[in-house]
Amino acid sequence: MVDNDNVIPVWTLATKQAKVPAVPDEGTMTPDRLAELRTVLAVLAETPIATLEAHPLPKSIDLDRGISLDSASPLATHLSQLISQTSKASSSSAVASGETLYRMVVPAKVAAQVGSGLVKPMTSKAAAGGVHSALIGSSGIAAQASFVPVAGQAAAVGAAGGSAATAGLAAASAGALTVAAPLVLMAVAVGVSAHADHKRELAIENITKLLEKLHDDALQKERNSLNGCRGAIDTATAILLDQGRIGASVGLDSAVHAISVGMADAEGRLKKWQQGLDALKTGRVELDTLRKAFTGIDEDGGEFRAHLELAALAIALKKRVIVLQAVEHAQMDEANPFESFTRALKSDQQRVAKLESGIASLLMGLSELRLDRSHGVRDFVFKSSEVDKLLRTAYLLRELGDGVAMSDNESDVAIEIARRRDGSVVVFPALAA
Repeated sequence: MVDNDNVIPVWTLATKQAKVPAVPDEGTMTPDRLAELRTVLAVLAETPIATLEAHPLPKSIDLDRGISLDSASPLATHLSQLISQTSKASSSSAVASGETLYRMVVPAKVAAQVGSGLVKPMTSKAAAGGVHSALIGSSGIAAQASFVPVAGQAAAVGAAGGSAATAGLAAASAGALTVAAPLVLMAVAVGVSAHADHKRELAIENITKLLEKLHDDALQKERNSLNGCRGAIDTATAILLDQGRIGASVGLDSAVHAISVGMADAEGRLKKWQQGLDALKTGRVELDTLRKAFTGIDEDGGEFRAHLELAALAIALKKRVIVLQAVEHAQMDEANPFESFTRALKSDQQRVAKLESGIASLLMGLSELRLDRSHGVRDFVFKSSEVDKLLRTAYLLRELGDGVAMSDNESDVAIEIARRRDGSVVVFPALAA
């Protein structure tokens, strides 16, 4: 949060040169007006425009939740160049200390390309129904914050390979439009990768707890095979974010194969589950019939839940690989890296989105089933223990539908970046803003 004494500089960033629509400059720039400005620019501008805000870095933050990049990394370099080329930002109280929280918000029009199937709300353990937010909080910026547009200088800053990293363009009173495709690309790529890795950590934690109860060697092997891909993915991520080239020695090919097998397993199980659910949607469902279709569904540590977590793990790893492949593709076309990035994302992310939506629909369908006791020949007496078991299973089914994100509405994607005094940065998991 920020207080009345803080003035927050804000940049408008584009991924290529474009004409900026005239935006009225009346009254104080508040968080609500800034959100309106983003909407107007997203609709009227010729090219997608993101905004970048600079806030004082809170003292109590968990930097371990993000991906760290040193001061020589392209993302940190592009960010430093942007700051040095905009004199107003350096005098702001938000960046005077040398440690700053930058918050980039990518409009929904672009988020539909970079976030669909990749960025989903992350359920918070701290509060029921809450979602994770890196630093500022789910309620957004404090209402008393004052935002000041930052005018970009006309000089171009060289990027790797000789392309222009930032170039100030004349703009309306909302401030100067800055062409910063590499900065936007890197911020989105690292933020989405951090988001996916956070999901992977949660899935591994849940699977480990389940396997301690199940003692299933096959499932443990499947988990280890998937989680063993992390090393190659981390190495490849570091190489690409330093604008290097991935070699065979990294081992990414074998990791991609293991992830593909995990995705195929998840898709096969989902198909079987969907068939089982369709067969149950004929009225009330007896508990024994439900157990046959979904092994262990009435248990906290059952096989069905373990398979769900394995699917979540495969999806999270697939998301990181998709981003890696998109970054690699974009770096081959430095003239328009962001557009190449979004094109490369589209192919595989549709498969991920289809699997996630399929699992979400399945869980919602299960949560709506109406359970019934067994009606066999010898079931003329209904014991109290069976009543308890039936009620407990009904509660477990309802919980399956809790927190399932079924909405396909587009939303902005926010990437928060903590910049240290030495110029190094920590990028936190991307959020649906």
